[in-house]
Amino acid sequence: MKLRVLGCSGGIGGNLRTTSFLLDHDVLIDAGTGLGELSLTELSMIDHIFVTHSHLDHIACIPFLVDSVGFMRDRPLTIYACEETLDILRQHIFNWKIWPDFCEIPNAQQPYMRYQPIALGETVLLSGRKITSIPANHVVPAVGYQLDSGRASLVFSGDTTTNTALWNVVNKIDNLRYIIIETAFSNSEKNLAVLSKHLCPSLVAEELVQLEHRAEIFITHLKPGELELTMRETEECVRKLRPDLHPKMLLNNQVFEF
Repeated sequence: MKLRVLGCSGGIGGNLRTTSFLLDHDVLIDAGTGLGELSLTELSMIDHIFVTHSHLDHIACIPFLVDSVGFMRDRPLTIYACEETLDILRQHIFNWKIWPDFCEIPNAQQPYMRYQPIALGETVLLSGRKITSIPANHVVPAVGYQLDSGRASLVFSGDTTTNTALWNVVNKIDNLRYIIIETAFSNSEKNLAVLSKHLCPSLVAEELVQLEHRAEIFITHLKPGELELTMRETEECVRKLRPDLHPKMLLNNQVFEF
């Protein structure tokens, strides 16, 4: 497996792009503004999108993607998410008011797009690659994903706050190599993090105490203007509670091969 980070910011500005990861050439994990980094040919090769949740920074480019390359493809683009997230997309995005319903274009028998519900804990097998929905704890229905090549696994938390259920799953992954976990706010904004069900440095450090494996930790969803502050606080907080772990900031165009 090869995972390329197209976007990993909690906002935009300059070269910052919101969450989107390209797995090999044909699978997206979320489809935020980072998707705009790809060429039209690369966009046309995407067959599957696994959505963590319905917030705009994670789905913003799905409508543009389908509209741009639907006519170039010979099969529907499949959107995987929990049923609640798919319902939000149906009702609030692809509803003929915000955007056309591409499940009916050019017709219902041969649509540009289709929905595929994925239950919590369910694994989708795509050409030997295992993609499993794992628990998240956010203000809307949400999940994270485990990407398993067989040789190693990468876990993406999605947007989440404190989440013991996540670590119960992660600690059972024998081939765990990477964890990408959000830290959306600095410690001075802890109340906002709690209210919006995100993490801040002190909270993410407490979460990582529950990790029983050794793994490389990468921090995503940092807010523009607070990158250095939030990373510095994260490193300090984690050092106090888990000195064996050394979190790093996730970067645009970073590539993981596993």
